[in-house]
Amino acid sequence: MPARRAVARVALALTLFSSCKTTLHSIGCGESTYTLNGDVALAPLRAGGPYPNAFRDVLGKSDAEIAAKIAATFDQLFHGDPSSEAIYFTTGTDQGYILDVIHDDVRTEGMGLGMIVAVELGKRDEFDRLWRYAKATQHASGPSQGYFPSFCDKGGTVVACDDPFGLQQIATALLLARGRWISAPGAIDYGDEARNLLDIIRYKQDYNCGIVNGVTGTFDTNSKLVYDTPSVDSATISRPSIAMPAYYELWYQATGDAFWFEAAAAARNYWTASANASSGLLPVRATFDGTPVPGSDTFAPESYRALISIVLDYLWTGNQSWAPWAVDESNRLLQVFAGQGIDTYGGSYSWDGRTVVDSTHQNSLVAASGALALIATFDRRAEFINAAWNLVPSTGKPRYYSGVMIMLAQLILSGQMAVY
Repeated sequence: MPARRAVARVALALTLFSSCKTTLHSIGCGESTYTLNGDVALAPLRAGGPYPNAFRDVLGKSDAEIAAKIAATFDQLFHGDPSSEAIYFTTGTDQGYILDVIHDDVRTEGMGLGMIVAVELGKRDEFDRLWRYAKATQHASGPSQGYFPSFCDKGGTVVACDDPFGLQQIATALLLARGRWISAPGAIDYGDEARNLLDIIRYKQDYNCGIVNGVTGTFDTNSKLVYDTPSVDSATISRPSIAMPAYYELWYQATGDAFWFEAAAAARNYWTASANASSGLLPVRATFDGTPVPGSDTFAPESYRALISIVLDYLWTGNQSWAPWAVDESNRLLQVFAGQGIDTYGGSYSWDGRTVVDSTHQNSLVAASGALALIATFDRRAEFINAAWNLVPSTGKPRYYSGVMIMLAQLILSGQMAVY
């Protein structure tokens, strides 16, 4: 675990992302010395696989068909018609961003997921452009220094926030990039950038010498759960969709910091506590003990991301003590959807699954459910996988979220969502 010491405040403040081993901060404790960024190299991640290929082994698709399907989806989302198909756009000479087209804003959620897709498919130019854009947007000073400004949906209203979901995605994408391209060094030191972000995530509140202007760390140090947002307003609240134990296991492998191993266990326990015992549905928000938060107590589009995370944890960590719950959870969820009709089930439900809040059949949920079917034993799982195969990214304004979820599902169901 990194060693730390606080010394007298100094007038000169260097940026948080200095390549020096000693980093000076313009807020909080002055100078902080830590070894993670300078003296302790990141350990390599334990490459997994081979991963199950449901498109081939369940649906009987050929490798050529699968490759063509994934290439078509990527090409449309990243290099399609900018007015109706693409969600990725270049800017300047060396940057790019993912646009939430319907809201006309750039979210760290999309940036991070775009980076995950790019590294998994070996698209280095797109990856580097996304990272440069993201890095340029980081808060350069103040209590939020190092966090990424983003936008969050709260109660149907889009508000500015420092959403930890995207922060976690970006940090993990950089770790994967380090492993994938370690033999071909380039202008970006992925490992160094990952170390810096993991240090922010782990020790932000230490840098600030406590809570400043309501800004907290990313994780609660007692429960080891990620906050809904890093603010005092989220003191006891998280979201099942931002708990990502598969990622924390990778962070533990890379840093050797036992906090992340414990955070992975806490995230799994949070899922089991917040999932409805009968329906398996996960609310948008829940307190640390798993109690759904009023007003955010439905299974809604944001909840779909948790399904992807459950599958990744099953595939990447192989946690045997938790795997039976993951399979049972997958079966419960698919049974709820199948009960409404596999081609027609709605997009939002009450937590107990008894009420359909929004009957719209959402491609983003079809994608997430198809991915979840990979680890299910439900006797109709192949129908969900086939429904995901048949998806084509939407065109027009509502193409961002469903497009990203379709891309992720295709990578998972083709065995290409890998650890490097």
